[in-house]
Amino acid sequence: MSDRISATYVIETAYPLGAAAAAMAGEQSSGTFRAVPGETPELLARYGARVESIEDFGEVAAGPSLPNSRPPKGSGDSARTRKARVTLSWNLENTGTILSSVWSTVLGNLFELHHFSALKLVDLILPDAFANAYPGPAFAVDGTRRLAGVHGRPIVGTIIKPSVGLTPTATAEMADRMISAGLDFLKDDELMGDPPHSPFDERFEAVMRVIDRHAERTGRKAMYAVNISGDYDAMRRQLDTVERRGGTCAMLVLNSVGLAGVAAVRRHSSVALHGHRAGWGMFDRSPHLGMSYIAYQKFWRLAGVDHLHVNGLANKFCEPDDSVVASARACLTPMFERSDRPDIVMPVFSSGQSAVQAGDTYRQLGSDDLIFCAGGGIVAHPDGMEAGVRSIHEAFEAARAGVPACEHARNHPALARALEAFG
Repeated sequence: MSDRISATYVIETAYPLGAAAAAMAGEQSSGTFRAVPGETPELLARYGARVESIEDFGEVAAGPSLPNSRPPKGSGDSARTRKARVTLSWNLENTGTILSSVWSTVLGNLFELHHFSALKLVDLILPDAFANAYPGPAFAVDGTRRLAGVHGRPIVGTIIKPSVGLTPTATAEMADRMISAGLDFLKDDELMGDPPHSPFDERFEAVMRVIDRHAERTGRKAMYAVNISGDYDAMRRQLDTVERRGGTCAMLVLNSVGLAGVAAVRRHSSVALHGHRAGWGMFDRSPHLGMSYIAYQKFWRLAGVDHLHVNGLANKFCEPDDSVVASARACLTPMFERSDRPDIVMPVFSSGQSAVQAGDTYRQLGSDDLIFCAGGGIVAHPDGMEAGVRSIHEAFEAARAGVPACEHARNHPALARALEAFG
């Protein structure tokens, strides 16, 4: 593998493509909009970003996609907007193995440049040096399965609902009912932190009592991804509580905590880290701006999360199914060619999920290495949340056996009711 950092973008510009790519390279390395003292040919050769390739997609008939871009001076009405794929690379010396510096380098000020009426980072390739500099996932797929005691099938989970307002006692009561029905995994909603109505310590202790009681009965400990996202000192204190009390997982809202925060928690954590991507839409909803999940998830895997949210099929948001599946497959694809420390992570399907989507999720992903989180799809099951849990298990049983869910439902009433209610 090259010792250079490589990033690929899709751009739209009225500038000649070579000039537009050069502007990107200059802005994000040693260049400025004017030559300056000290910017020698030798310095530029060593530290300047390099334009590796330009693939011209042709003229954009509809004109500029975003406002306030400008054509080259003097071009007048002759300027035509074109779309292209551009790959840039940087000497590793520019950033070292500092993820926040890489983020600033491959994203940075590019989106504000007047040359572009669209610009999106679509992929990122990092040198092997990053695999040695960052811990990466500590548990990943195999470790998560070991902690949850689930092998040979998807991990069935839920999000505690309502998102806000439940007391610690009410949360524990819900956990008790669902774990008794076979729930493997439960998580706080990203909106639930350490509020007055459900203080972190009280909520976590109440749920852990339930988990421990069921573990004594079954020999298997349900995983609770309790949300520790907050100021760093608070996260350390709450992480200590999780570890001291025998918890196996903690949740981080990635865009709120940041790369440095996630990496710091990973270094001090002995539990699995569940990465929630709340706020993701601002990066990817527009096809004209931001970055793809393919690039985004690589930062967080290196920083050390073990699970990453990827949305869900037929979700309540705007993302199409093919994008969701591509994101999940990316999580299960190694970043580096090494066998001593697998860097794949467990994809988490959530967002309006129920037994209806379970079979398609298994078939389209082509793997049972996933966490399937249904909130309302479990809690709002017409026969109760216990039946909601059973319906998800039954849907995956059907999918793994190659049996249509509607056929399997003939002898499985929880699944039948779920298909009727959520289909």
